[in-house]
Amino acid sequence: MTYDVYGVGNSLVDIQARVSDEVLATLGFGKGLMTLVDDATQRRVLAALDGAAISQSAGGSAANTLIALADFGGKSAYAAKVGDDALGRFCLQDMREIGVTIEVPVAAGDTGTSVILITDDAQRTMLTHLGVSATLGPDDVSEAAIRNAKYVYVEGYLFSGEPTRSAALRTIELAKQYGVKVAFTVSDPFLIAQHRDEFWRLIEGPVDLLFCNLEEARSLTGRHDPIECAVEIHKHADNVALTLGADGSILMHQGRVLPIEGAPAKAIDTTGAGDMYAGALLYGITNGLAWNEAGHLASQAAARIVSQLGARLKNKFTRAEIAALQSR
Repeated sequence: MTYDVYGVGNSLVDIQARVSDEVLATLGFGKGLMTLVDDATQRRVLAALDGAAISQSAGGSAANTLIALADFGGKSAYAAKVGDDALGRFCLQDMREIGVTIEVPVAAGDTGTSVILITDDAQRTMLTHLGVSATLGPDDVSEAAIRNAKYVYVEGYLFSGEPTRSAALRTIELAKQYGVKVAFTVSDPFLIAQHRDEFWRLIEGPVDLLFCNLEEARSLTGRHDPIECAVEIHKHADNVALTLGADGSILMHQGRVLPIEGAPAKAIDTTGAGDMYAGALLYGITNGLAWNEAGHLASQAAARIVSQLGARLKNKFTRAEIAALQSR
């Protein structure tokens, strides 16, 4: 079996709920931030949502990207660690039904969860309890799957602790051993503050494609202008995908700046926009689209995902819509 992308990241079940600013203030978390919480805190948050309409799906940053790629018709595989519980079984079944290859043993302990609180201004506040996903280690990475992939995709969140950091580095090591390209997302500005030197070593070394948003790019480079940020990173990484929210994105490829316009959207939930962008771009570049064509697909996919609730596309792209990008 060959794969377009083999991904590694924290496997979580996303639990999404619409809440008021008052509820968010009562819970005491900063709007729009991602906060790691313990099991007791997560249970308190879920108790506060009793009676609210919620939805759940397999998630986590890299998982959302691999799911998006499979949704477009790409072939993806994923390394995961879930608990021997109802949420763990749901997570595996959900990803397999989408088309992601995921062959992992369940582990003792609780499956990780990410509670996503969405306010009326489309901001999402994420409260993440990693559970057993934090025990993902190098032995959970599939050498055979990596050898048969075009790209590996590694999320920066894995660098927040061990053994997940070692799992990420093992994935990258095996990719380089077998001539497989490495895509890396820095995931969050707070991670850059904690792991700046290590991230730069990766960017200057094995990373072939770096995903980041503008805030992350500014944190990495110390520059302010988006193009200057992209150019600075491109001095070290062969390819760069710098997202600019509603303003689109900047791709750097073969020394060229490829500006990608944003697609019109009325944002109601920004959950997973960056993950969707990465999944669409990776699908495009591994399935015959030119970089600018893949960028346009990614831009439109990100706009479509923020126009709905949840990180899973409800209005999927047709073959005709994707083919139309190749005539632009």
